Amino acid sequence: MIPIVAADAASFDAEVRARRDELVVLYFWGHDCPNCEVFAEHLPSVLAELGDVPARLVKVNAYDEPDLAREFGLYGIPAFFLFRDGKKLGRMSEFRGKRYFVDVLREHLPKPPSP
Repeated sequence: MIPIVAADAASFDAEVRARRDELVVLYFWGHDCPNCEVFAEHLPSVLAELGDVPARLVKVNAYDEPDLAREFGLYGIPAFFLFRDGKKLGRMSEFRGKRYFVDVLREHLPKPPSP
């Protein structure tokens, strides 16, 4: 199962930018955010469907970490950023449903090594 890790400014680089050989899904959220709650309700089934893949979900509370929120130009939450090998691959500005989310993550997973 994909691990879920909370990060703050102090642990951000280690949890997101320094990770290698896995997809890092950076998830900005906040308390009293109805759309964040919708995502949280779907998260267990998303993780179950993805299974054991080289990925991790890194949660950052946008209200507790305003400098990180500004760095990523947030204009709403939830917001999702995809990283692999320290490089930002893309952004999803909202949760558009389980099927879309799972498909985007699968598309960006690291490719297995060639034999």
